[in-house]
Amino acid sequence: MGRNCEPQGRGRGNRHSMARRELMTIGLASLAAACVPRSEIGSPYSSGAARPLFRVPRLACDSHIHILEPRFPATPGWKGEPVGDASVAAYRRFQARIGTERVIVVTPSTYGADNSATLDALDQFGEKARGVIVIDCDAPPADIESMRARGVRGIRVNFVSPQPWGRSDERRLVATAQIAADLGWHIQIYAKADQIAAMEPVIAMLPVATVIDHLGSVDPVGRTGSPGHAAILNLLAGGKTWMKLSGAYISSKAGPPYGDLQAIAGSYVAAAPERMLWGSDWPHRGQSRRLPDDAALLDLLMQWAPGRETRRRILVDNPAELYGFG
Repeated sequence: MGRNCEPQGRGRGNRHSMARRELMTIGLASLAAACVPRSEIGSPYSSGAARPLFRVPRLACDSHIHILEPRFPATPGWKGEPVGDASVAAYRRFQARIGTERVIVVTPSTYGADNSATLDALDQFGEKARGVIVIDCDAPPADIESMRARGVRGIRVNFVSPQPWGRSDERRLVATAQIAADLGWHIQIYAKADQIAAMEPVIAMLPVATVIDHLGSVDPVGRTGSPGHAAILNLLAGGKTWMKLSGAYISSKAGPPYGDLQAIAGSYVAAAPERMLWGSDWPHRGQSRRLPDDAALLDLLMQWAPGRETRRRILVDNPAELYGFG
C-alpha cells in the first residue's frame, strides 16, 4: 500500500513536517512518504486508488472537467470516443478521492455546440460549480444570457479538435470574444503552442480575460524558449491571460511523472501565480487505454508550485476570482 507523510485527517505535526519539505520534487516527496499509510479510494476514469500526497485546502477547485452521459448523445457526425458515462455521480466519487470541492464543467468537443450536458451538470452541482460552454459565434444560443444564472462564466474556442463548423480561426475567436465581453465572461482557448504563437497579437487584443488550456500544449522537446512558450509568457506578462496547469499527458513525451514539463510549468507559475489554475481534465477523453493517475497529476503541483500559499492561490483564490465563487 502507498504511504503519505501528510495523510488526510492526520495531526498537525505531520503537516508541519510536510511544510519543511515544500521545495522537494515529487520523486523525493514520494520517497520520503514512507512513514504513514495512505488511505485509498477508487474513482472512475482514473488509474490508481491512492489519495494525493498533499491535502488540498478547503474550497479547492478542479478547474477543468467534462461531463458526458448517454442521455445526451454526441453531436451528429462525431467520430471520436463514444459518450460513455462520465456523470455527475461518477465525478463526485472522483472528488471524494482527490479532495476538491468546487468544479468547472467545460463542454467537450463530443457535443459540438450543444451545451445540454454541461448545463444539466451545473444544475446538479449547484453553487460549487461553474461552466464554460461552446457556441457557434455566427448563431449563438437565443437563451445565452440566461445561462449566467445556471453558472456559466466563459466560452471555449477549440483550435485542435473537430468542430461542427470545421476549423476554428481568428475571426471566430474575435467574434466569440466580443460575445463573451458583452456577457461579462471570459474566453478559453484550446490550441497548440505554434497556433498560440501565430495568434499572439490577436489574443493580446481581445477585450476579455483569456484562459489557455493544458499548459499551452508546448512541446517539451523544445523546452523553454520555443516560439509557443515565449508567446505564452508574453501573454501572461500582459496581465489578462490565465493558464490551466492541466493535461500533462497531452504534452509530455516522457510520460509519468512528467518531469519533462517541469521547466515549462514552473515558468508559468513564476510569471503569473495569480493567474494559474489547476484542472484534472477528467474523464481524460482520448486516454481510455492509458488513463492517468489523478492523484499523481494533482501532486505535480508540489513540484510546479513549491509553497503552500502558492498552491492555495492556484486551487482556491484564483478560481474564486475568475469564476465568481462567493
